Amino acid sequence: MTATDPAAPPPSVAIIGAGPAGLFAAELLAARGAAVAVYESKPSPARKLLMAGRGGLNLTHSEPLAQFVGRYGAAAPLFAGLLEEFPPEALRAWCAGLGIDTFVGTSGRVFPDSFKASVLVRAWLRRLEGLGVRLHTRHRWLGFGADGRSLRLAGPAGETVVRADAVLLALGGASWPRLGSDGAWAAELAARGVPLAPFRPSNCGFIAGWSPYLSERFAGAPVKSVALSFGGRTVKGEMVLTAAGIEGGVVYALSAPLRDAIEAEGAAVLRLDLKPDLPEQAVRERLAQRRGKSLPAVLKAALRLSPAQVALLHEATDAATRVDPARLAAAVKALPLRLTATAGLERAISSAGGVRLEGIDPATFELRALPGVFVAGEMLDWEAPTGGYLLQGTFATARRAAALGAPPPLAAGGGAGLSRRQRFTVPFTADRMAARACAGTAGPPAMAIAGGRCCCGCIFGLSGAPGMGRSKPPRPLRKISP
Repeated sequence: MTATDPAAPPPSVAIIGAGPAGLFAAELLAARGAAVAVYESKPSPARKLLMAGRGGLNLTHSEPLAQFVGRYGAAAPLFAGLLEEFPPEALRAWCAGLGIDTFVGTSGRVFPDSFKASVLVRAWLRRLEGLGVRLHTRHRWLGFGADGRSLRLAGPAGETVVRADAVLLALGGASWPRLGSDGAWAAELAARGVPLAPFRPSNCGFIAGWSPYLSERFAGAPVKSVALSFGGRTVKGEMVLTAAGIEGGVVYALSAPLRDAIEAEGAAVLRLDLKPDLPEQAVRERLAQRRGKSLPAVLKAALRLSPAQVALLHEATDAATRVDPARLAAAVKALPLRLTATAGLERAISSAGGVRLEGIDPATFELRALPGVFVAGEMLDWEAPTGGYLLQGTFATARRAAALGAPPPLAAGGGAGLSRRQRFTVPFTADRMAARACAGTAGPPAMAIAGGRCCCGCIFGLSGAPGMGRSKPPRPLRKISP
């Protein structure tokens, strides 16, 4: 059977992990005619995405691409190419293809109109069904078989061995392990010569060692409209007090340098500005008008500090500071908070570490130590702040990995002499995505996979599942508060 024989069976791809990276790779591969099977250890897919979207699903960000790329730190050179191939506009176009409109909030972050991840996931799963993707839940990857290529999986019916033309690993990092990304895959890849960086929490909270009073009275209290400064960088926003320390968006933005400083020196001192929009001189003048009032009363009346902010000020200052308006004003503007540890991977939004970038071919994301095995998403050693950068990066890595080392798009009638894998993996550009989302087509031809279920009840490509249908293009950006 030659490479151009139309009767050739579709190439098979096994994807391990049904998070955003795995599902997006499955969609792209199935759209090109591959027989795709996705294996997920949990009872349902996209659990971490659904959890992250409970308070509003932040898909991506609208800032200029040059600034966007800088959010990836040491991995910025890699992501410069990835985001050129799959920019934020392409992710919004993809959402529009699912019938999900998006908008830009006043912060520049991009959200679906519904704010809900569940709406997007349901539409996405319907599309995958229409493409013939087989989803096997409750199947945990145990490692490679004795031949080094087959996959050992533990499912409801016991251990099974799966073979495919190509394998794509999208198992996530090591944060939020109860949702599936527990990093257990690291031992298997390390044993096979894949270079790994140790997992570290990213976008995480920190331990401050509060007094029993603050811990018991204010755990869970929000601290709004503040600014945090560390390492020459200042970030404004909101944080939350925990029983042992702090967490929240403004903390996550500085979590990488704070974590690194704690690892190097054992502690890090963060500066908290409780009134970032009020100059220190104005704070001093207001505090000087105390006139016999109690300190909590004047802090509330003159500066409008919340009870949690007052408690923080009391926690981090001594008695002499609290009776001196000048010293107290300085503390209000730069309150030192000594952090001694991260809150751990189990509470982190994401993780750093994983497969080192030198362990992959950057053009294809194929593991150098395991030819035919590709990786995507948070399995790779990169990190980014919250704000849409994590999800955008995950989709972009999945897009490149899903190409499986494909050549440029083939001319009509081309492909002679190419391998079966090369023949079906035509790069899937943002322009093609947008065109398919708006063309009113029913998607690619149905795959030759019979509908039905396997012995353990896993979902196969369902016959008669709806196609993509006609979708609207993404709406222009609009500035409204999320």
